[in-house]
Amino acid sequence: MHWLSKRKYKIGLLIPTILVYSVFIVLPIVIAVGYSFTKYSGIGKARFNGFTNYIRLFQDNVFWISLKNTMIIFVLAFILLLTLSFLIALLLNNKLKGTGFSKAFIFSPAIIAPIIVGIIWVYILDPNIGVINNVLDTIGAEGLKHKWIGGEVFSPYSIAVIYFWQQLGYLVTIFIAGLKMIPEDVLEAVKIDGAGPVQKVRYVIIPMMRTTISTVSVLIITGVFKIFEIVQQTTGGGPNHLSETLVTYSYSMTFTSNDYGYGMSLATITFVLSLIITGIYSFLTRGRGDRI
Repeated sequence: MHWLSKRKYKIGLLIPTILVYSVFIVLPIVIAVGYSFTKYSGIGKARFNGFTNYIRLFQDNVFWISLKNTMIIFVLAFILLLTLSFLIALLLNNKLKGTGFSKAFIFSPAIIAPIIVGIIWVYILDPNIGVINNVLDTIGAEGLKHKWIGGEVFSPYSIAVIYFWQQLGYLVTIFIAGLKMIPEDVLEAVKIDGAGPVQKVRYVIIPMMRTTISTVSVLIITGVFKIFEIVQQTTGGGPNHLSETLVTYSYSMTFTSNDYGYGMSLATITFVLSLIITGIYSFLTRGRGDRI
């Protein structure tokens, strides 16, 4: 009877969580997927049109451009954020002079609103008023000037750099918290055994921080597929949709073109793609973890 009452208690605690999750997470996703199979302009009733939106999507050149841009941002942001945030956390976890100020300085971009982040970087990267091109003009290096944002080539790379700058401090903080969880006696034992810094990181710290690394990786993956304000503020998806990402293109089709059905099909593809990448990462790291 005691076991039964304890089980009822746990179920009672879970029910509100499940209800909230279902109403605010699952239900909107289901509604969005449902609209992706309709033709709807926001006025009148939505009309079911089967897979028409998805067929149109795969024939849409702008969709492939936005997918390419999103994947460029993802690859660059994932590599830069995962590696550099971990290395910086290792450095700041040491009891060195000035680490407190360094932590605050690195974390500061994370508390800036994304729209403000976009404005800051417009004044740095804009081809006409940006600091970089003005400095290149001043030093006589006009040949190095480029359309860092709003051009056909560099826009996704610039967005990746901006996102890296914004998220670095937040992820460094998570890694530092993970490093603090490693017992000091384990690190001391490794030091006594004669392991060097590289060996300590490779064979002790990384295996013991596998959960933290996985958490950071999932945050990067999901974060990249939610980048919106930075793109809107820096390029607006232009010129001619050449710097669109999946999220901004979905927004444009839904709220600018009033093509809700097509916009929801883009949103559904974005959601599914992020799930697939997260699933692949989880599968690969779980296999590697079993071999360690």
